[in-house]
Order: sequence, then C-alpha cells, then structure tokens
Amino acid sequence: MAETRSSEMIAEVESGLAAAGYIASRQIATAVYLAKQIEKPILVEGPAGVGKTELAKAIAAWRGMKMLRLQCYEGLDEAKALYEWKYAKQLLYTQILKDKLGEVLGGAETLPQALAQLHDFGDVFFSKEFVEPRPLLQALEQPLGCVLLIDEIDKSDAEFESLLLEILSDFQVSIPELGTVSAVVPPTVILTSNGERDLGDALKRRCLHLHIGFPEQKLEERIVESRVPGIAQSLRKQLVGFINEVRTLDLKKLPSVSETIDWARVLVLLQATELDADVVKDTLNVLLKYEADIEATLPEVNAFVAKAARQGVFG
Repeated sequence: MAETRSSEMIAEVESGLAAAGYIASRQIATAVYLAKQIEKPILVEGPAGVGKTELAKAIAAWRGMKMLRLQCYEGLDEAKALYEWKYAKQLLYTQILKDKLGEVLGGAETLPQALAQLHDFGDVFFSKEFVEPRPLLQALEQPLGCVLLIDEIDKSDAEFESLLLEILSDFQVSIPELGTVSAVVPPTVILTSNGERDLGDALKRRCLHLHIGFPEQKLEERIVESRVPGIAQSLRKQLVGFINEVRTLDLKKLPSVSETIDWARVLVLLQATELDADVVKDTLNVLLKYEADIEATLPEVNAFVAKAARQGVFG
C-alpha cells in the first residue's frame, strides 16, 4: 500500500509540473517528490539548456511559492549571496549619535560609564535593522517558504561552497553579530551545475543528485507539444528525429531542449508543415551555435531529413 501511495504521489508531481508547463520524466518527478519528503536540496547536473533552471521555476509555479534566485559567478561572496550591512544607514545614525553625544553621555560620571553607554549604541548599529538580506538569507526568512534556486554553482569558487554547507544541511546560517538565523519554513532548494568544475564531496553529501540529460524522443516530443502548441504532429516528430540525429555528431555544442523549442517556434513562424533540406539549411543557425558545428552538419542534412521523414510516417 505504501508503495502504491508513493507511486500516486510521484504521478501527482508529474501532473503538477506539467500543469506549470514542465514535462518531467519519472526520474525527475521522483527526485522532486523525495526532496520534499526528506527536506533535502536537489543538485541538478547536466548540459546547458536541458531544463535545470526551468525545473525550479516550474516547482515554484506549481506550488504557488515565491522563487528566489542566486546566480553564481566567480568571486561571489557572502555580501552578495547572504547579507551585507546598510552602510549608508549606519553612517546616518552615526552622525545623529555624534550630534546628540552630549545628551547620550549626560548621565555618565566616569569614563567607563561613558564607554559602556557608547558600546550599547555600537550594538544597535549591528542589529537586524541594519542588515540588507540577499537571496540566501531571504530564503530563510520567508514565512510561507519558497523555492531557492542556486544557479550554476559550478561557476562560483570552491570556497563559496563552504558558505552553503550550514544552509543546505540545517536550513540555518550563523551571522557573527546576530547569532543563528533558522528558516521559518525550510525552503525547497535547487542547485544547478553545467559541470564546469567538480563540486566538493561535502556539498554533494547534503544533496539529492539528479542528472538531466537529453530526453528520449517521445518525451522531447511532449515537451515541444507543451511549449509550441501550434506545431503539427508530423513536423514535431520530424524535427525531434532530426535533432536526435544531429546529436550523434561530434560537435562543440550539441543542440539542447531549449534549441529544440526555439527551432520549433521558428518553423511554425515560417509556416512549415514538414522538414525539407532547404528550410533546415536556412534555419540551422537557430539549432547550432557555432559555425564549425553548422559546417560539420550541412553535409548530413539530406540524409538526416530523409530519416526523420520516415520516422514521422512510421514512428
């Protein structure tokens, strides 16, 4: 019975994501279900353009939650990711204190008493009122929870990972001046990586691992149908079949799902009803991003179009 119930819940995840415009494989839906049940982040790896970032957006849309996004890059630090102090506001309050210094110290009869009173004001300047929260801290403070997308973690420095470990394991963060800030409601955390560098074991241990590769043809057809509803069924089969053939080539950048969707929209815009070699050659720059890849693909276009046409008829 428990297994049946879990299977039903995973199916609900699939349908929920589909309602948000994301056609998920069973593997993806299972990872999303498990992450919710055991409150673990998901580390989503795979080539660019296969739907890693879109997964976080779809989860937020499906669950009706706010999404916070932290875009990673080299040199990212806690001031941009976690919090920083409102220095202008601190400076303003310092000036006010300076102007009112006589009133503040009026009751102090000795130097230690004066220093003690000033120390109390110093603590005020490093209180919550003067903190500017960034995405990581904002995610912990959301009263209804949220989806936290830490995008392209592999582009950040390895040192940045250590900043994430406490947040990812306990959904809390320690700020020296304020103490420990714990999540009101644990956020749903999605980390994405394009594999530009190896991530640390400590980070991976805290996450569920999910690899999203190029989808199987039937699933990719469903994705195109969802994102480009005006496309004819036969053309949809042909273009996905053609792209699958292109992915067998040794190219610098293989076309991803995002390029599949863009190409489908272009073909609909051009009022194409089926693939032919001429329209493919005219629009190959939508599918491939490097001139060398286009030149390597052009000699194969006629054969790939013919094979895709047969798939469209018999597939």
